[in-house]
Amino acid sequence: MLNLIWPIFIIISCTYGIFSGKVNEMNTAVFSSVADAVQLAITFLGTICLWSGIMQIASKTSLMIKLTQLLKPIISFLFPDVNPEKEEYKQISMNIVANLLGLGNAATPIGLKAMKELQKSNPKKDTLSNSMIMFIVINTASIQLIPTTVIAIRDSLGASNPTEVIVPIWIVSICSIITVVIATKLFIKLGK
Repeated sequence: MLNLIWPIFIIISCTYGIFSGKVNEMNTAVFSSVADAVQLAITFLGTICLWSGIMQIASKTSLMIKLTQLLKPIISFLFPDVNPEKEEYKQISMNIVANLLGLGNAATPIGLKAMKELQKSNPKKDTLSNSMIMFIVINTASIQLIPTTVIAIRDSLGASNPTEVIVPIWIVSICSIITVVIATKLFIKLGK
């Protein structure tokens, strides 16, 4: 659907720019937007590399073991079918930690590894397991204690106080995670 919507927007915008005599303004906007997009991509690249590296280092230290132990009651509640001794448990823990730190881009490869591990223990290979469904839901509505991506975007766009969104993000994240966990647990219970 977006493959249809975006070209329509572009065609309408270009047509309006040509017929309203604002071709110069349109060209200026296009080139400045391209420069802004490249600058934003460079900012994201640096942020992603930094936090992905930190997560890789953390995964090889005792820090991840301590964080996993700290999250054990929550993970056991959310994923009762997952064995704490298996690789999938470690990947889920790392993913949750990355999301808590607001590192959605660093959490993505970890999340993909976790889903692969969950699929290995899934008895029905053509159907998502309850743990896989909960994992997808948790990732979609994750709580972010430090929303680094949003802060990086706001900073790169020149916001006077890029961190002022932290408390509203906490409120929205907590409300969304509570809602989706309750709904998913109910659907899982009704599906049995």
